[in-house]
Amino acid sequence: MRASGILMPIFSLPSPYGIGTFGKKAYEFVDFLQKSGQRYWQILPLCPTNVGDSPYQSFSSFAGNPYFIDLDTLTAEGLLLAGEAAAVDFGDDPHTIDYGKLYDNRAPLLKKAFARFTPDEDYQAFCIQNAWWLDDYALFMAIKEASGELAWSEWDAPLRRRQKAAMKAAAEQYAETVHYHRFVQYQFAKQWQALKAYANQNGIRIIGDLPIYVAYDSADVWADPKQFLLDKRGRPELVAGVPPDAFCEEGQLWGNPLYDWVAMEADHFAWWKRRLRYTLTLFDTVRIDHFRGFESFFAVPYGDKDATGGHWIKGPDSALFADWKATFGDLPIIAEDLGFLTPAVRKMLQESGFPGMKVLQFAFDTREESDYLPHNYDRNCVVYTGTHDNDTILGWTKTAAPEDVAFARRYLHVDDEEGFNWAMMRAALGSVADTAILMMQDLIGLGSEARINTPSTLGGNWQWRVADGCANDWLAGIIRENVALYGRLPKSTPDLEEE
Repeated sequence: MRASGILMPIFSLPSPYGIGTFGKKAYEFVDFLQKSGQRYWQILPLCPTNVGDSPYQSFSSFAGNPYFIDLDTLTAEGLLLAGEAAAVDFGDDPHTIDYGKLYDNRAPLLKKAFARFTPDEDYQAFCIQNAWWLDDYALFMAIKEASGELAWSEWDAPLRRRQKAAMKAAAEQYAETVHYHRFVQYQFAKQWQALKAYANQNGIRIIGDLPIYVAYDSADVWADPKQFLLDKRGRPELVAGVPPDAFCEEGQLWGNPLYDWVAMEADHFAWWKRRLRYTLTLFDTVRIDHFRGFESFFAVPYGDKDATGGHWIKGPDSALFADWKATFGDLPIIAEDLGFLTPAVRKMLQESGFPGMKVLQFAFDTREESDYLPHNYDRNCVVYTGTHDNDTILGWTKTAAPEDVAFARRYLHVDDEEGFNWAMMRAALGSVADTAILMMQDLIGLGSEARINTPSTLGGNWQWRVADGCANDWLAGIIRENVALYGRLPKSTPDLEEE
């Protein structure tokens, strides 16, 4: 079934409190998607951000980002007093997120809400149901705060090694902080599930993002170190990265610890199944980041300054997905299969049956024929004009090689009146791909100032926010006309004339 959607991070939604949340504007965006004839809302990871503000480096792969908890909702529930949220300085630029001010000023408000909260049966049920990850995460965050935000690898040995006596003593000593973090996760889950239910009721399915790796300084690694390639001291032996290529001669050094796939396969990938099962409660469809890393992964010696000294190591390949299928049946997964794809990676993707990704901005490299050109697609794929790691379409026209832009202009039959952004989006919508995902920045014609992330850079990323009023009925009508033109309008959606 042909369909389309829009990629729009939660943090990029309008809000008076410095960052997008699960509040009123999120519900209005769902309404906008429905009016636009969309079937999907794709978002980025919802987990808490770590150093660098990236959602791909988190203190937990299970926890939710406290920044997304809507403060107006807490006020309506009586957990915040009228005016308390409005009195806090979250920055004065509605187009940019000031993470420094969020870090300093968000938690005090949430702690005021916690002080006024009376646990009820719903809260108790949440804590019991999620204890398998929540208890470790809450204690991890409590110890981290008490230690002045030290990484767990720098804690005293008894806590670092999770000795029972030390863990029990810490849980008692930091009990109030532990309860606070449980409360925060409860509020996050309650608000997110309410928003997701509203989206589903309006015919919108959520595509969520699952990073393949977790951060070293995370509750995941501290709580279950045997799942990772660590030495006897608990430090990584090797870390994740990407080899040097034409775009980056030093490669990309991500620094995440690598999985001990031998140990994981020995217990039938139990850790991954827990993670996937939980993720499927958050999203309707899951995009798995860096999918090729399951076939083989690039490993860089811990402590190296760049990725030039790395090497490839064989991963679990199709055995992992066969195990998933035996457990879950058919899965709603999108494989992020970008990058250099070997025959072995292509075989793994084919055996999985998951749709891969096609990114139009990668299609116009004049040095070689590209699989990303629409005439090379098959139906079982998801086409994107760009991703969170790409420039906007209009930004790309100014930063890409001139010969590539000229090729794209010829291929797309760009009409200067219509614009490069709409020409590329129409090519995505008109392709044979089952699903087309457009970027919100491209729909409103923004340049590089609206880029979400530039890989291998620190600072200035994950900050873009859309101006209030951009997701309006006029734009929804234009999008819907194009979706209908290319046969992607949901069958249950009334025609424009019927509204």
